Amino acid sequence: MIVGRKELLVKKKREISDLDCHVGYWMRFVSNHVTHAFKRKLEGKEVTVAEWALTRQMFDAGPTNPSHLAEQMGMTRGAISKLIDRLCDKGLVERTSLKTDRRFQTVALTPKGRRLVPALADLADSNDHEFFGHLSERQQSDIMFMLKDIVNRHGWKAIPVD
Repeated sequence: MIVGRKELLVKKKREISDLDCHVGYWMRFVSNHVTHAFKRKLEGKEVTVAEWALTRQMFDAGPTNPSHLAEQMGMTRGAISKLIDRLCDKGLVERTSLKTDRRFQTVALTPKGRRLVPALADLADSNDHEFFGHLSERQQSDIMFMLKDIVNRHGWKAIPVD
């Protein structure tokens, strides 16, 4: 049977998937709301999401060099350097250089920065509970398992900071 041009257009329109039938759509929908709520909570502490992620990494790392942090976070050295500059300006991070080689720097959280990280972690926990607290531990674990599997399959390394 020969199908006319009009019938093909109608058939094609029916074959176009709806926006909300995609897993990615729902992941982005949830992610946007969770991230924006967290961003607003952090603004009360005068810290960005990227600054929170970096200070959290630094909390466990102790004094380290910026290139190591860039590698850990999957960011460029330039991006890490800018974040470190902002955190230094806020008194949360300090840089030290070797007297013999000023190019080699170590960065570390200041005492103020070390005190702030647990408070920011509490905000992150609170934000998670706000959005996912209605789910059972098993459901939360299943979601995290599936998302980590996707991340691992794609080999993604960069910590999400946007």
